[in-house]
Amino acid sequence: MGAGGAAEGAPYDFVPRPEQYEGSNLHAFMRARGIGSLGELRARAAADPAWYWGAVADDVGVAWSRPYDAVLDARGGAPWPRWFAGGATNIVTSSLDRHAAESPGAPAYRLESEEGGAGGVVTYGGLKEEVDAVAAALSAPPLSVKGGDMVAVCMPAVKEAVVAILAAARIGAVQTAVFSGYGPGAVGQRVRACGARALFVSDGYRRGGRDVSQAAAVRRCSAAGGEGGTVPPERIVVAGRGGVDRRPAGSPSYAEVAGAGRDLAGGGEGAVQVDSSHPLFALYTSGTTGRPKGAVHTHGAFSAFAGHQAAYLLDLRAGETLFWPADIGWITGLVWNVYGLLMTGACAVLYDGAIDRPGPGRFWEIARRHGATVLGTSPTAVRMMRARMGGGGGGGGGGGGEPLAPPGARMIATTGEPIDEASWRWLFERGGGGRIPVANLAGGTEAGGALLSVLPGMPLRACTVGAPCPGVDADSLGEDGRPATGRRGYLVVRGPWPGMTAGLLGDREGYLEAYWSRFGGSVWFHGDYVERAADGLWYMRGRADDVVNIAGHRVGTAEVEQAAASHPAVAEAAAVAVPDALRGEAVAVFVVPSGGMAAGAAGAGAAERIAEMVGRIAAPRAVVEVPALPRTHTGKTVRRALRARLLGEDAGDLSTLENPEALEGIGPSLLGRGRRAGRAGPVRSGP
Repeated sequence: MGAGGAAEGAPYDFVPRPEQYEGSNLHAFMRARGIGSLGELRARAAADPAWYWGAVADDVGVAWSRPYDAVLDARGGAPWPRWFAGGATNIVTSSLDRHAAESPGAPAYRLESEEGGAGGVVTYGGLKEEVDAVAAALSAPPLSVKGGDMVAVCMPAVKEAVVAILAAARIGAVQTAVFSGYGPGAVGQRVRACGARALFVSDGYRRGGRDVSQAAAVRRCSAAGGEGGTVPPERIVVAGRGGVDRRPAGSPSYAEVAGAGRDLAGGGEGAVQVDSSHPLFALYTSGTTGRPKGAVHTHGAFSAFAGHQAAYLLDLRAGETLFWPADIGWITGLVWNVYGLLMTGACAVLYDGAIDRPGPGRFWEIARRHGATVLGTSPTAVRMMRARMGGGGGGGGGGGGEPLAPPGARMIATTGEPIDEASWRWLFERGGGGRIPVANLAGGTEAGGALLSVLPGMPLRACTVGAPCPGVDADSLGEDGRPATGRRGYLVVRGPWPGMTAGLLGDREGYLEAYWSRFGGSVWFHGDYVERAADGLWYMRGRADDVVNIAGHRVGTAEVEQAAASHPAVAEAAAVAVPDALRGEAVAVFVVPSGGMAAGAAGAGAAERIAEMVGRIAAPRAVVEVPALPRTHTGKTVRRALRARLLGEDAGDLSTLENPEALEGIGPSLLGRGRRAGRAGPVRSGP
C-alpha cells in the first residue's frame, strides 16, 4: 500500500464483533429492506439513487409539509439536480421541532468552557424556545431579516451560535457560518461576499489561555467599501461571552434580542415552510489560496444527507452523547454538531476552548466526564496528542493499558486531512484500546460531508477511509479516465448525491470548471488522490494539486509527508515543491521533532524514511526542523506559506493563520546545504 496504509493481504487491524454492528442504524435500515450486505446496499443505491435517497429521507425523519413529486429530477444535467422536487419542508421542523415535541426534556447540548466550568445542559424543549424567540426577533425591526436574506454567524462553538443558525433557517433565511478565529480580513471578506444583512458575533472569548477580540472583525464587516456591502450596527448582534470587547454603539446584545423575541414569538408559530431547493446555508471553503468559494446547500437535500451522515456513518442515536470539538464554521461542525446531530435526537458536548488546555489530555477528560459514546477529532489533534502524551501507536495490537476513551465509547471518528499510520495506530490503540473502530472519513464542504467513510461492520486496516458511502457512486480514475485499482487515482463521483453543493455562490462558471470539466461534464471531480485496494478498502493520498514533478516523475506531497512522519523522531511533517535547476522541481520537507529528540534526529530520520518508502527520486533538497507547522484555525497546514517563505516570495494573506509565529526564521537560506536559521532549527540537505 505504500506510506499511510497497512499492506494489502496483511491481517486486519480491526475486525468488528457482531454486537458492534448488528444494532446499528445502518444495519437496521438494511434488514428492514431485505438487504444482506454493504456491497449489496451500495449496488442497489447506485442503480436506483431515487429509491435509496427516498428511503433514507423516510428513515431519518424528514418532514414534508407538501409532498415531493420526484426524489431526483435530473433533467438539468448532473451538475444541477433537483432533489425532492416540488416538496416543501424546513430542516428545523425535521430536527429540532420533532424531537422537542417528542422528548422536550432530553439534552441537546452539554456546554463546556476552556476554563473548566461546565455551562449546564440545554434541552430540546429549551433550545426550541430560544430558537423561536431569536427567529421572531430576526424577522422584526430593527433586524428585519426576510426569507432568502443572508445571516452571518461568526462566533465560537457556543449555544448562541447554534441558536442563531437555527433561527435563521427557521424563517427561511440563509446562513453562513464563519470561523470566529479568522483574522479581520478573512471575516470581512466572507461576510461582505455573501451580502449578509445581519451578523451574530461575540464580545470576544478565551482561547489557549488568552483573550481573543472580535472587535476588528466587526469593524471590517461594517466599514464602508469592499465587495458585497456592509452590515449596519443595528443588525450586528453581540453575545456576551468573554467581555474582551466593548459592544459597538447601536448594536443590540444577544440577550436583548432573545428577550424581545420571546414577547414576539407568541404561540410559537412553526418554521417557515420553503421549497425543497430553497438555500439553507452557504459555507465558505478555508480560502488558504485565492478567493474563498461559497458552497450552497438546500433544505430538502441537506436534511436527508445530514441525517444520513449522522445516523449511518457515526451511528448516532437518541439519548447518546457525541463529543467532536469541530467548529461550526467547518462542514464537520455543521453536520455533526448542528443539523445531523439534531436529526438523530442525540446530544453533543459543545466545547468552547482549546483541546490542549490545560494539558494534552483535555479532549479525553471531557469525553470521559460526559460519557461520550461517539468521539470525533482531527489528524492534526491526534498528532499533537501523540507527541505530547506518548504511548501506543507501535502496531502491536491492543491498547497495552487503560484506553483514553470513555468505557462506553463505540467509535472514534477523524477527518479533515490524511492521517499518518503512526497517529492512526496511536488513536486506535491508546485512544480506544484496540477495541473500537477508528471511523476515518473523507469528503469536504462542497460534498456536504463525507464521500468515503468507515461504516459499521467493516474490517479495517490502518489509515483506511473505508469505502464510498451508500448512495455516493464514487470511483477512482487514472489520468486516462479509466478505473484505477491498486494504484493512485482521482476521486470522482458518477452523478449527483444530496450532499453535493447546489453551486457556488455567485460563480456558476467557476463551479462547472472546478468540479465538472475534468472528465466530461457528467462526473464530479473532487480534487483528491485516493487509492482503492483490491480488497475494497480505500485510502486518501492527498490533494491532486499537491504534486511535485521531479524529472518527469509525479510524486504526491502527501506520500512524502506520510513517509517522513512514520519515523519515531518525527511528530509532524509538511512537504512542498521547490524549483530545482537539475530536476525541474524538488521536495522540501518541514518536520516537527517528537518530544525529547536531539536536534537533527527528526531531519535525518525523515530523509531516511522518504528514500526508503517513496524512493530516492523523492530525496528532499532540504529537510527543515521547526517547532510547529503554520495552521489555519480549522487545523489545516498552510503549505503555501511555508513554500513562499522558503522561496522568499510574498506569502499573501495570513489572516487565517492561528500561529503565524511558526513562520519565523524560515527563508531562502534554508535551501542552502547545511545552513541554519534561528528558530527554524537545523537543516539537512538531501543528496
